[in-house]
Amino acid sequence: MNRTEIMYMEIGCFLCCFCGWVLNCSTLPTEYWNFSEVGDAVVTTVNYFSNLWMDCVSDTTGVSDCKYYPSMMALPVFLHVCRALTIVSVILGFWGAVLTLIGMKCTKIGGSELANARVMFAAALTYLASGFSGMVVYSWWGHKTRAQYVDQNYKPQKFEIGAAVFIGWGGSSLIIAGSAVMCYFSGKEGLRSSSNRSQTPTESYITATSRGGYLTAPTRTIYMKPASSRHTTVILPSRVQTSLENKRLIRPQRPQTEMHRTHNNRINRTSAPTNMDSYV
Repeated sequence: MNRTEIMYMEIGCFLCCFCGWVLNCSTLPTEYWNFSEVGDAVVTTVNYFSNLWMDCVSDTTGVSDCKYYPSMMALPVFLHVCRALTIVSVILGFWGAVLTLIGMKCTKIGGSELANARVMFAAALTYLASGFSGMVVYSWWGHKTRAQYVDQNYKPQKFEIGAAVFIGWGGSSLIIAGSAVMCYFSGKEGLRSSSNRSQTPTESYITATSRGGYLTAPTRTIYMKPASSRHTTVILPSRVQTSLENKRLIRPQRPQTEMHRTHNNRINRTSAPTNMDSYV
Protein backbone atom coordinates (compact mmCIF):
# COMPACT_ATOMS: atom_id res chain seq x y z
CA MET A 1 0.00 0.00 0.00
CA ASN A 2 1.21 3.48 -0.83
CA ARG A 3 1.13 6.46 1.50
CA THR A 4 -2.24 7.78 0.30
CA GLU A 5 -4.01 4.46 0.80
CA ILE A 6 -2.54 4.09 4.29
CA MET A 7 -3.65 7.62 5.12
CA TYR A 8 -7.26 6.92 4.09
CA MET A 9 -7.16 3.64 5.99
CA GLU A 10 -6.02 5.45 9.15
CA ILE A 11 -8.83 8.00 8.78
CA GLY A 12 -11.43 5.24 8.37
CA CYS A 13 -10.14 3.28 11.37
CA PHE A 14 -10.08 6.44 13.50
CA LEU A 15 -13.69 7.29 12.60
CA CYS A 16 -14.75 3.72 13.35
CA CYS A 17 -13.03 3.73 16.76
CA PHE A 18 -14.24 7.23 17.59
CA CYS A 19 -17.87 6.36 16.82
CA GLY A 20 -17.59 3.25 18.99
CA TRP A 21 -16.12 5.29 21.82
CA VAL A 22 -18.99 7.79 21.58
CA LEU A 23 -21.51 4.94 21.77
CA ASN A 24 -19.79 3.54 24.86
CA CYS A 25 -19.82 6.96 26.49
CA SER A 26 -23.53 7.32 25.76
CA THR A 27 -24.33 4.20 27.79
CA LEU A 28 -23.07 5.73 31.06
CA PRO A 29 -25.98 8.16 31.59
CA THR A 30 -28.54 5.80 30.06
CA GLU A 31 -30.89 4.23 32.62
CA TYR A 32 -32.00 1.26 30.54
CA TRP A 33 -29.28 -1.28 31.28
CA ASN A 34 -32.05 -3.66 32.35
CA PHE A 35 -35.78 -3.21 32.68
CA SER A 36 -38.93 -5.00 33.86
CA GLU A 37 -42.66 -4.49 33.48
CA VAL A 38 -45.15 -5.33 36.21
CA GLY A 39 -48.91 -5.31 35.56
CA ASP A 40 -51.48 -6.98 33.34
CA ALA A 41 -53.46 -3.98 32.14
CA VAL A 42 -52.11 -0.94 30.34
CA VAL A 43 -53.40 1.42 33.01
CA THR A 44 -51.71 -0.35 35.90
CA THR A 45 -48.37 -1.14 34.22
CA VAL A 46 -45.26 -0.11 36.14
CA ASN A 47 -41.77 -0.14 34.58
CA TYR A 48 -38.61 -0.76 36.58
CA PHE A 49 -35.20 -0.05 35.09
CA SER A 50 -31.71 0.51 36.42
CA ASN A 51 -28.09 1.11 35.42
CA LEU A 52 -24.70 1.34 37.10
CA TRP A 53 -25.66 4.26 39.31
CA MET A 54 -29.39 4.21 40.15
CA ASP A 55 -32.72 2.39 40.20
CA CYS A 56 -35.71 3.99 38.52
CA VAL A 57 -39.46 3.37 38.30
CA SER A 58 -42.12 4.85 36.04
CA ASP A 59 -45.85 4.38 35.60
CA THR A 60 -48.31 4.82 32.76
CA THR A 61 -48.69 8.56 33.44
CA GLY A 62 -45.08 9.13 32.34
CA VAL A 63 -43.83 10.15 35.76
CA SER A 64 -40.52 8.51 36.65
CA ASP A 65 -38.59 8.53 39.88
CA CYS A 66 -34.94 7.53 40.24
CA LYS A 67 -32.93 6.82 43.34
CA TYR A 68 -29.16 6.54 43.53
CA TYR A 69 -27.66 3.60 45.32
CA PRO A 70 -27.50 4.62 48.99
CA SER A 71 -24.10 3.23 50.00
CA MET A 72 -21.09 2.57 47.88
CA MET A 73 -19.64 0.09 50.37
CA ALA A 74 -22.83 -1.93 50.43
CA LEU A 75 -22.81 -2.54 46.67
CA PRO A 76 -21.85 -5.98 45.33
CA VAL A 77 -18.43 -6.63 43.80
CA PHE A 78 -20.03 -7.18 40.41
CA LEU A 79 -21.25 -3.59 40.29
CA HIS A 80 -17.90 -2.18 41.40
CA VAL A 81 -16.03 -4.09 38.71
CA CYS A 82 -18.49 -2.99 36.02
CA ARG A 83 -18.13 0.64 37.03
CA ALA A 84 -14.34 0.47 37.04
CA LEU A 85 -14.09 -1.27 33.66
CA THR A 86 -16.53 1.15 32.06
CA ILE A 87 -14.58 4.19 33.25
CA VAL A 88 -11.31 2.59 32.17
CA SER A 89 -12.79 1.93 28.74
CA VAL A 90 -13.81 5.57 28.34
CA ILE A 91 -10.41 6.90 29.50
CA LEU A 92 -8.45 4.55 27.25
CA GLY A 93 -10.65 5.51 24.31
CA PHE A 94 -9.91 9.19 24.93
CA TRP A 95 -6.14 8.66 24.99
CA GLY A 96 -6.40 6.41 21.96
CA ALA A 97 -8.03 9.28 20.05
CA VAL A 98 -5.26 11.67 21.15
CA LEU A 99 -2.49 9.30 20.05
CA THR A 100 -4.25 8.65 16.75
CA LEU A 101 -4.48 12.36 15.95
CA ILE A 102 -0.75 12.71 16.70
CA GLY A 103 0.37 9.69 14.67
CA MET A 104 -1.82 9.99 11.60
CA LYS A 105 -0.01 10.76 8.36
CA CYS A 106 -2.46 13.50 7.40
CA THR A 107 -1.85 15.54 10.58
CA LYS A 108 1.99 15.63 10.28
CA ILE A 109 2.44 16.10 14.04
CA GLY A 110 4.35 12.97 15.01
CA GLY A 111 7.48 13.64 12.93
CA SER A 112 9.06 11.01 10.69
CA GLU A 113 7.21 8.15 9.02
CA LEU A 114 8.67 5.61 11.44
CA ALA A 115 7.68 7.68 14.49
CA ASN A 116 4.15 8.13 13.15
CA ALA A 117 3.80 4.40 12.57
CA ARG A 118 4.91 3.62 16.12
CA VAL A 119 2.55 6.21 17.61
CA MET A 120 -0.29 4.74 15.58
CA PHE A 121 0.62 1.27 16.84
CA ALA A 122 0.45 2.54 20.44
CA ALA A 123 -2.91 4.18 19.69
CA ALA A 124 -4.23 0.93 18.20
CA LEU A 125 -3.22 -1.02 21.32
CA THR A 126 -4.90 1.61 23.53
CA TYR A 127 -8.09 1.43 21.50
CA LEU A 128 -7.94 -2.36 21.59
CA ALA A 129 -7.74 -2.34 25.40
CA SER A 130 -10.65 0.11 25.53
CA GLY A 131 -12.81 -2.07 23.29
CA PHE A 132 -12.11 -5.25 25.24
CA SER A 133 -12.80 -3.51 28.57
CA GLY A 134 -16.19 -2.36 27.31
CA MET A 135 -16.97 -5.76 25.81
CA VAL A 136 -16.25 -7.46 29.15
CA VAL A 137 -18.60 -5.11 30.98
CA TYR A 138 -21.57 -5.42 28.63
CA SER A 139 -21.15 -9.15 28.13
CA TRP A 140 -20.89 -9.79 31.86
CA TRP A 141 -23.94 -7.63 32.55
CA GLY A 142 -26.00 -9.33 29.86
CA HIS A 143 -24.92 -12.79 31.00
CA LYS A 144 -25.89 -12.10 34.60
CA THR A 145 -29.25 -10.61 33.62
CA ARG A 146 -30.06 -13.62 31.45
CA ALA A 147 -28.89 -16.10 34.11
CA GLN A 148 -31.20 -14.52 36.70
CA TYR A 149 -34.11 -14.44 34.27
CA VAL A 150 -33.94 -18.14 33.35
CA ASP A 151 -33.19 -19.28 36.92
CA GLN A 152 -36.41 -20.62 38.41
CA ASN A 153 -35.03 -20.50 41.94
CA TYR A 154 -34.34 -16.77 41.72
CA LYS A 155 -37.13 -15.19 43.82
CA PRO A 156 -36.54 -11.40 43.47
CA GLN A 157 -37.85 -9.42 40.56
CA LYS A 158 -36.47 -10.54 37.21
CA PHE A 159 -35.17 -8.10 34.61
CA GLU A 160 -34.43 -8.19 30.89
CA ILE A 161 -31.47 -6.83 28.96
CA GLY A 162 -31.85 -3.12 28.26
CA ALA A 163 -31.01 -1.00 25.23
CA ALA A 164 -27.78 0.36 26.75
CA VAL A 165 -26.18 -3.11 26.71
CA PHE A 166 -26.89 -3.55 23.00
CA ILE A 167 -25.49 -0.09 22.27
CA GLY A 168 -22.38 -0.97 24.27
CA TRP A 169 -21.95 -4.21 22.33
CA GLY A 170 -22.09 -2.29 19.05
CA GLY A 171 -19.68 0.41 20.22
CA SER A 172 -17.16 -2.10 21.59
CA SER A 173 -17.32 -4.10 18.36
CA LEU A 174 -16.58 -0.97 16.32
CA ILE A 175 -13.59 -0.12 18.53
CA ILE A 176 -12.16 -3.64 18.35
CA ALA A 177 -12.60 -3.89 14.57
CA GLY A 178 -11.06 -0.48 13.82
CA SER A 179 -8.17 -0.90 16.25
CA ALA A 180 -7.37 -4.39 14.93
CA VAL A 181 -6.98 -3.12 11.35
CA MET A 182 -5.01 -0.12 12.58
CA CYS A 183 -2.77 -2.35 14.70
CA TYR A 184 -2.00 -4.64 11.74
CA PHE A 185 -0.96 -1.95 9.27
CA SER A 186 0.86 0.33 11.75
CA GLY A 187 2.68 -2.62 13.31
CA LYS A 188 3.66 -3.92 9.89
CA GLU A 189 5.21 -0.55 9.04
CA GLY A 190 6.69 0.44 12.41
CA LEU A 191 8.00 -2.86 13.74
CA ARG A 192 9.42 -4.04 10.40
CA SER A 193 11.84 -1.09 10.21
CA SER A 194 13.26 -1.75 13.68
CA SER A 195 13.61 -5.48 12.98
CA ASN A 196 15.45 -4.80 9.71
CA ARG A 197 17.91 -2.50 11.44
CA SER A 198 18.59 -5.04 14.15
CA GLN A 199 19.22 -7.82 11.63
CA THR A 200 21.66 -5.91 9.39
CA PRO A 201 24.89 -6.55 11.44
CA THR A 202 24.07 -10.24 11.75
CA GLU A 203 23.50 -10.64 8.03
CA SER A 204 26.76 -8.83 7.20
CA TYR A 205 28.64 -11.00 9.69
CA ILE A 206 27.22 -14.19 8.16
CA THR A 207 28.09 -13.00 4.65
CA ALA A 208 31.63 -12.05 5.66
CA THR A 209 32.35 -15.28 7.48
CA SER A 210 30.92 -17.39 4.68
CA ARG A 211 33.29 -15.71 2.22
CA GLY A 212 36.33 -16.26 4.39
CA GLY A 213 36.44 -13.01 6.36
CA TYR A 214 35.96 -11.88 9.91
CA LEU A 215 34.10 -8.96 11.56
CA THR A 216 35.43 -6.67 14.28
CA ALA A 217 32.93 -5.66 16.96
CA PRO A 218 33.86 -1.97 17.61
CA THR A 219 34.04 -0.78 13.99
CA ARG A 220 31.95 -3.43 12.22
CA THR A 221 34.57 -3.54 9.41
CA ILE A 222 34.94 -6.61 7.25
CA TYR A 223 38.50 -7.87 6.63
CA MET A 224 39.12 -10.56 4.06
CA LYS A 225 41.63 -13.29 4.79
CA PRO A 226 44.72 -13.29 2.50
CA ALA A 227 45.09 -16.03 -0.05
CA SER A 228 47.24 -19.01 0.79
CA SER A 229 50.96 -18.63 -0.08
CA ARG A 230 51.58 -22.30 -0.70
CA HIS A 231 52.45 -23.36 -4.24
CA THR A 232 50.49 -26.11 -5.87
CA THR A 233 52.43 -28.55 -8.05
CA VAL A 234 50.56 -30.06 -10.95
CA ILE A 235 52.09 -33.22 -12.51
CA LEU A 236 51.18 -33.56 -16.17
CA PRO A 237 51.62 -36.67 -18.32
CA SER A 238 54.80 -36.93 -20.39
CA ARG A 239 52.94 -36.54 -23.68
CA VAL A 240 51.37 -33.29 -22.58
CA GLN A 241 54.70 -31.92 -21.35
CA THR A 242 56.39 -32.81 -24.66
CA SER A 243 53.66 -31.10 -26.69
CA LEU A 244 53.90 -27.96 -24.57
CA GLU A 245 57.69 -27.80 -24.97
CA ASN A 246 57.38 -28.22 -28.75
CA LYS A 247 54.85 -25.41 -28.91
CA ARG A 248 57.19 -23.13 -27.02
CA LEU A 249 60.06 -23.95 -29.38
CA ILE A 250 58.00 -23.56 -32.53
CA ARG A 251 56.22 -20.37 -31.40
CA PRO A 252 56.90 -17.70 -34.06
CA GLN A 253 58.22 -14.37 -33.09
CA ARG A 254 55.99 -11.44 -33.77
CA PRO A 255 57.42 -8.68 -35.90
CA GLN A 256 58.24 -5.61 -33.97
CA THR A 257 56.18 -2.58 -34.73
CA GLU A 258 57.40 0.97 -34.76
CA MET A 259 56.14 1.49 -31.22
CA HIS A 260 58.07 -1.53 -29.93
CA ARG A 261 61.27 -0.34 -31.69
CA THR A 262 60.96 3.10 -30.16
CA HIS A 263 60.38 1.59 -26.73
CA ASN A 264 63.42 -0.69 -27.07
CA ASN A 265 65.64 2.21 -28.17
CA ARG A 266 64.63 4.19 -25.12
CA ILE A 267 65.45 1.27 -22.88
CA ASN A 268 68.85 0.84 -24.54
CA ARG A 269 69.67 4.51 -24.15
CA THR A 270 68.77 4.61 -20.48
CA SER A 271 70.52 1.34 -19.73
CA ALA A 272 73.78 2.28 -21.47
CA PRO A 273 76.66 3.04 -19.07
CA THR A 274 77.69 6.64 -18.72
CA ASN A 275 81.36 7.61 -19.00
CA MET A 276 82.09 10.00 -16.19
CA ASP A 277 85.50 10.92 -17.60
CA SER A 278 83.92 12.96 -20.38
CA TYR A 279 82.56 15.41 -17.85
CA VAL A 280 85.88 16.04 -16.20
